Amino acid sequence: MTGWILLGIVVALALGVVVLYNGLVTLRNRIEAAWAQIDVQLRRRSELIPNLVETVKGYVTHERETLEAVTRARAAAIGGGGVAEQARAENAVTTALKSLFAVAEAYPDLKANQGFLSLQEELSGTEGRIAYARQFYNDTVLSYNTRIQSFPSLLVARLPPFKEREYFEADDTSRGPVQVDF
Repeated sequence: MTGWILLGIVVALALGVVVLYNGLVTLRNRIEAAWAQIDVQLRRRSELIPNLVETVKGYVTHERETLEAVTRARAAAIGGGGVAEQARAENAVTTALKSLFAVAEAYPDLKANQGFLSLQEELSGTEGRIAYARQFYNDTVLSYNTRIQSFPSLLVARLPPFKEREYFEADDTSRGPVQVDF
């Protein structure tokens, strides 16, 4: 009789470990999926930037430095690596875009250009999607990091595939939204 009880306890513990392990795997995969969504939106923004620069270039010939800064920031963002490196690169893009839109304020013909207005609207929508994707990613990272630090999950989380994840954080200069309304 005690053998059956002991067997039942071992089976219950094994099932508990399996459930904890699978829960951690699920959260880890959600983080990967959330990161992929951020990447999709960042690539979308990167694809809009050359068109925006070309549109602006026709109107602001003596603002070459601002246009080059946007182009350099975009190139750095495309080659970004891990979460922290990608966040720094994207913060640079946000800062450069803010400068570009500030320069565009001084050109009434540019602000009235339909192509520019269309790009402005697309970029605004993309910025909203990026913000949502970042929030979802960070919420998922919070759930995952909390789970791997909480008992009894931390016992299973000590296995090699489970390690704490970084948040996608904006730096102080790019915490506000990109201003795209004229």
